[in-house]
Amino acid sequence: MSRRERAMVPSAEVRSAPDFESYYGRPILKQPTWKSPEIPTYFFSGGLAGASALLAEFAAATGRPGLARAARFGASAGALAGVGLLIKDLGRPSRFLTMMRVVKVTSPLSVGTWILSPFSGLATAAVASEVTGVLPVLGRAAGIGAAAFGGPMTTYTAALIADTAIPAWHDAHRELPVVFAGSSAAAAGGLGLLGAPVAENRPAARLGALGAAVELAASTVMERRLGGAGEKYKTGKAGRLMRAARLLSAAGIAGALTCRRSRTLAAVSGLALLAGSAATRFGIFEAGRASAADPRDVIVPQRARRAARDDGARDNGARDATDAPG
Repeated sequence: MSRRERAMVPSAEVRSAPDFESYYGRPILKQPTWKSPEIPTYFFSGGLAGASALLAEFAAATGRPGLARAARFGASAGALAGVGLLIKDLGRPSRFLTMMRVVKVTSPLSVGTWILSPFSGLATAAVASEVTGVLPVLGRAAGIGAAAFGGPMTTYTAALIADTAIPAWHDAHRELPVVFAGSSAAAAGGLGLLGAPVAENRPAARLGALGAAVELAASTVMERRLGGAGEKYKTGKAGRLMRAARLLSAAGIAGALTCRRSRTLAAVSGLALLAGSAATRFGIFEAGRASAADPRDVIVPQRARRAARDDGARDNGARDATDAPG
């Protein structure tokens, strides 16, 4: 730029928090267009459904019919709720059907639609056979089919939000699938503790406790690794939700490990695990909204990367000069 030229747009300036100036004081990223509470509830219900389908087949294979029935209800109800919530967020059913016209493997939303749709049909067929006693062989086959989609159901929403440009989500792409998988297992275990007889609930208790422990550990690692963007999980509405999730999950773990003979304790532990899982999904959603509104999460890491590249270029230049023949 010559001396006579001057910048028409002021440079973005990082100041001490919370003051920060970006171009014309406008956010750099747009807020997610997804609605709340529809989408965080969709994240929760889908994860609950996927893990419940897996738990249902394990229970059926090990001779626990009460637990299998409760888990199958959870798989079907969670999946159908997910479809309804997604359609509500899209605005009209035709948009959901439009997404099913093609399969785009590079789009997490397209892939997720094709995971959710067959899963919903299979899980509903399995629970219908369970309730009516009609076509039990086909019902069991449908349950096994739903379980095959169970793993992807628990994690595809993590891939969906990590594929966005929002730093608190995108930069957490390593940990988010683990957090979502653990949260899903905790929810399914919690539902099993609520719905299954005490004599059959040991697998649900173990799944719930393990899932909640994984969720707690992975979310802690995620927040620490993210640096500045990780603060969005600790402050504001997201921070309150994540703290509540930790307390509820810890209480659920303690109860799940000690509820062997108490129906009341099993139910309370199940509710704590379910509530902790839901609070995690809502907390992660709110952290993304806060991150999109804060220009620091975009500019500060960009400047750090640029400084690192400049330092590397200077080091390479210095080595070249040293190695050059005299």
